[in-house]
Amino acid sequence: MRLIRSSAAARSELDRGARPRRVAMLSMHTSPMEQPGTGDAGGLNVYVVELSRQLATLGVEVEVFTRAVSSKLPTSAELAPGVTVRHVDAGPFEEIHREDLPAWLCTFTADVLRAEAGHEPGYFDVIHSHYWLSGQVALAVARRWGVPFVHTSHTLAKIKNGALAVGDRPEPPGRLLGEQEVIAGSTRLIASTEDERGHLIDLYGAAPDQVDVVAPGVDLEIFRPGDTAQSRARLGLDPDGDLLLFVGRIQPLKAPDLLLHAAAELLRRDPTRRSKLTVAVVGGPSGSGLEQPDALVKLAADLGISDLVRFQPPAPQHELAHWYRAATAVVVPSHSESFGLVALEAQACGTPVVAAAVGGLRTAVADGVSGLLVAGRDPARYADTLDRLLRQPHWRSRLSAGAVGRAAGFGWSATARGVLRSYRHALSPAAVAV
Repeated sequence: MRLIRSSAAARSELDRGARPRRVAMLSMHTSPMEQPGTGDAGGLNVYVVELSRQLATLGVEVEVFTRAVSSKLPTSAELAPGVTVRHVDAGPFEEIHREDLPAWLCTFTADVLRAEAGHEPGYFDVIHSHYWLSGQVALAVARRWGVPFVHTSHTLAKIKNGALAVGDRPEPPGRLLGEQEVIAGSTRLIASTEDERGHLIDLYGAAPDQVDVVAPGVDLEIFRPGDTAQSRARLGLDPDGDLLLFVGRIQPLKAPDLLLHAAAELLRRDPTRRSKLTVAVVGGPSGSGLEQPDALVKLAADLGISDLVRFQPPAPQHELAHWYRAATAVVVPSHSESFGLVALEAQACGTPVVAAAVGGLRTAVADGVSGLLVAGRDPARYADTLDRLLRQPHWRSRLSAGAVGRAAGFGWSATARGVLRSYRHALSPAAVAV
């Protein structure tokens, strides 16, 4: 099924292929109103928030449906002008592990249908689902409403299972099957990179002409170059020291342990660095990292670097920008990344990125221009790269300038325009099932 499109009359005068008036954005497992960096909140949250805001500025109303995790949450809340968040009752009012959420798909779907039933027929023109769980909801809702649905996977189980971290669990068969159903049933798919487009086609059998490539963006007003000394003073950091920064959820997939091992290797090679080096980890436990929430703290102790490691809770964007500006380098050593928004945010602040040469990071980071890509998982390789970076301030300055230039091409307004083109393709006559 590529699209069921039966209720043209109920959709008023909307021309096929025209700009949609209203979009139902589905983000079942994590709310756009949650703080990224812990639990299941991360780049997907940022993506949904920024995309929705930008679509609203383009004249498209957005309603985001997400699962309510507290009885104190209002049924609906305005996220921004033209963007409403609907808190759907599906399961207990608490965080639920993602592997347990499929049990609540039917309940969530029923509540989404109930919410739309209060409007006139044809109220929503397009559904945009995020992650496979929301895609399963979109499959059912799109059939009922007779509208197209566009899907963004954000991560793919087959890719994650192919690059599994030590101590991490493989994605279950139910997700693999669910992803396959969503990819086969969607009207259009949005991939963040050409690599991801290839994975959707080669690993999941997506039709090439149904996959659009639209890169995520970065808020260039919040994340911009600034006074490094001022940011360091604000954060209580040595104005003349070196800061290696990790930002993100603390879980095996993101591999913050690799940064700690690399930092220990730097000190082994040159013990005099200890007085000037700080390693900061900004984020909270997530996924399988919740099973051993203190594992990284214990690792720092085992490596003998507890005195130079700072663990910070997730930070709002304005505060996060200060961390990026304060850093000598931001390290993104993930096992896999569909894109890597942290790398983009850091570069927008003028900070070089040292990242794993995997997935979307190879698109987000221009190797040797805005940052450095490291092949493999050897901490010594990361130490080699960081050592060169720390010892060559003129090279860092060139990378810093390149980082700003790289990020400048990834504003959220460009993302929204690209997504809007995908919506128009979904609404075109060619998308109609015969």
